[in-house]
Amino acid sequence: MSVPHTISFPEGSAIIATGPELRKHESWSSVFQAQCKDHRYYEIIEETLDNDFEYQYLLLRDRAGVIRGIQPLFFVRQNLVEGIPGAFRGMVDSIRRLWPKFLTLRVLMVGCAAGEGHLGTLNSTDPAWIVQALDQTLPAIARGAKASLIVLKDFSPRYREALSVFSSNGFVRVPSMPMTRLPLNFADFDDYLGHLSYGTRKSLRRKFRKTERAANIQLEVVNDITPLLDEVYPLYLAVHERSPMKFEKLTKAYLSQLGRMMPERARFFIWRIDRRVVAFSVCLVHDGTIYDEYLGLDYRVALDLHLYFYTIRDILTWAIKQRLTSYFSSPLNYDPKLHLGCDLAPLDLYVMHTAPLLNPVFRRAVKFLEPTRHDPVLRRFRNAAELQ
Repeated sequence: MSVPHTISFPEGSAIIATGPELRKHESWSSVFQAQCKDHRYYEIIEETLDNDFEYQYLLLRDRAGVIRGIQPLFFVRQNLVEGIPGAFRGMVDSIRRLWPKFLTLRVLMVGCAAGEGHLGTLNSTDPAWIVQALDQTLPAIARGAKASLIVLKDFSPRYREALSVFSSNGFVRVPSMPMTRLPLNFADFDDYLGHLSYGTRKSLRRKFRKTERAANIQLEVVNDITPLLDEVYPLYLAVHERSPMKFEKLTKAYLSQLGRMMPERARFFIWRIDRRVVAFSVCLVHDGTIYDEYLGLDYRVALDLHLYFYTIRDILTWAIKQRLTSYFSSPLNYDPKLHLGCDLAPLDLYVMHTAPLLNPVFRRAVKFLEPTRHDPVLRRFRNAAELQ
């Protein structure tokens, strides 16, 4: 079975397009224009991420032929036990010595390969129209592409009402690994520290004093990191390889294009000791918010100098001076974020197996496989209940 190029449904039709085909449509530049990661970001990840993602886009037209939405999607082979620790993971790894693809499935994912998912509405299109169109077209696309799962990836809870259609039609909603958020209603960094617990405040100040006694660290903030790619990219890889969960893997081209195509939003924080880069952070700024996306560290000095906390201090100090109102951080590494006073910023997955006979079983199994239940720190956040 092959993927149909055009799929009709009662309210209109969906046309599957590639990136180059999509760019011919004027409507593309209007999609996600209210989001930090607008249409340019999707072009960047398609052109630069080397993760065996197969990118496609749905042009959703109404019965009059008017484009009402453009929804990014992609195909990927996904490890279903990514991030699951303990004996079960060890058993799976043992089986994979004989069957390497055990518990890995071809998946149709809807959303962004490197970030939060959004519905690709245009102008005043009702999100409910987009949801109905997706609900009626995604199963046919998945079957045609021989994908075993359909996943709506990392959608904010504000979409829960609109996406409840999927929950009523065979999908199960489970929590994805959340981002974290922190309001920046502080006069300066010292004011922020005053809102933390005594123990955390004392520990941080001790760390900062130790770092400043041991090294003279200089910070630079730039919009384009291209001249420093050879220095910073190995630092990113060092952090990426230590992560217990991996999905997208950045490339040098991604880092370069982010600054060149989105210069008004991209901010690269660079920390040096004696002119040698020892840490850098990839951030995006939009609508009063700074998004702390990716981190790179030189582990020859990072742990001794507490560079993780040092980078957060400098980013928050900079953001407060810029009068930004909130700080968001990418998923994982939750323990320090808990002590730093952050709240969880939940993200949802909507998942369905394309085999009708298997889906009822899979709906139960996926609640064990979903990653948040295996991270005990998440339950300690004051708004942990929002994950559900």
